[in-house]
Amino acid sequence: MSDDDVDLELLDLMRKRWGVGVQDSGPPETKVLENAHFICDNSMDVALDMRSTKLAAQLVLDEMEKREYSASTWSEHELHPKAKDESTVNFIFTMDLLNFSFWSEKSDQDRFAVVYKGRRWTGYWSLVAILQRALEQEIPITNPDFWVDEERCSDHVLRTVFSSGTDEEIPLFDQRVRCLREAGQILEEEFDGSVVTLIEDAKNSAAGLVNLLADKFNCFRDEGKFENKKVRFLKRAQILVADLWAAFDGQGYGEFNDIDKITMFADYRIPQMLHSLGIIWYCPPLENKIRRLETIESGHSWEMQIRGCSIWAVELLRREILKLKPGAKVNAILIDFFLYDLAKEKEKEESEVIPHHRTRSIWY
Repeated sequence: MSDDDVDLELLDLMRKRWGVGVQDSGPPETKVLENAHFICDNSMDVALDMRSTKLAAQLVLDEMEKREYSASTWSEHELHPKAKDESTVNFIFTMDLLNFSFWSEKSDQDRFAVVYKGRRWTGYWSLVAILQRALEQEIPITNPDFWVDEERCSDHVLRTVFSSGTDEEIPLFDQRVRCLREAGQILEEEFDGSVVTLIEDAKNSAAGLVNLLADKFNCFRDEGKFENKKVRFLKRAQILVADLWAAFDGQGYGEFNDIDKITMFADYRIPQMLHSLGIIWYCPPLENKIRRLETIESGHSWEMQIRGCSIWAVELLRREILKLKPGAKVNAILIDFFLYDLAKEKEKEESEVIPHHRTRSIWY
């Protein structure tokens, strides 16, 4: 190559890294809400009820105000980290990297559970307890450098970290190990081994960080095809951003200038709650399958309709709340957090609600 030749590879690298010569296409967009609207408009087996949505908006608003529900509620739980520093950033990244598939076909007594601080934790909270327990035992489970060191972080060590208080091991153990190893390698190669660097590269954009996660990490690329169109759900990428925002009270590592672009996190608990509120309805064959506790394959049209319609339902619920109280500090994140807590309350009360749909997947 002569001195006058252009190094196209270097130029492309500079454009990607610093935006040199890249045309500004406007603020980042995740397309999750847009795709959810498309799914809802073309859904044949899942429907939304606007009358129930309006009634539920008043109920949700009243309850959120009565409980003084806000982003700070996240940090109030005893298992969530309290420090406002890089250790919490790493904890949240690890937590949401592994935040999937906790449901069990076994009884509540026999299902995967973790005993920690004298209590028995199941579901999502079992994962948070696992991480806290490991850190107390001086196992650096939230350190990306640890994940890629297969001598210190062997599969045997990870089985000990994820050990259960019952005979059932954590679901999808091998996939969780794969997620850790892959993420550690990508962080090392692209972000100097630092989750903070990853966050800083998003330049305070929630949508930008979601897109960055989906672009760089296979295990965050939660997408599918519906009616021959690519659709995005990005549940765990979005909840990572939401958890950062909540944990840091919208400041520091949790400061995002477009946080309201984050949608509801399409999993199985919120659709269950939306159904009990009469907001979401299923066709008889789908409802029967759910009530019979039969598995719906990941990527099946029914599953994507449930997820897409749930995202759009929460968006409509948010709009109805703002009609009731313009200026209310409410977004899809807070509604999702609130409905999740409500679902867990009803579970404890053994209230009559439809079972959640069952899909075994790393996406939620």
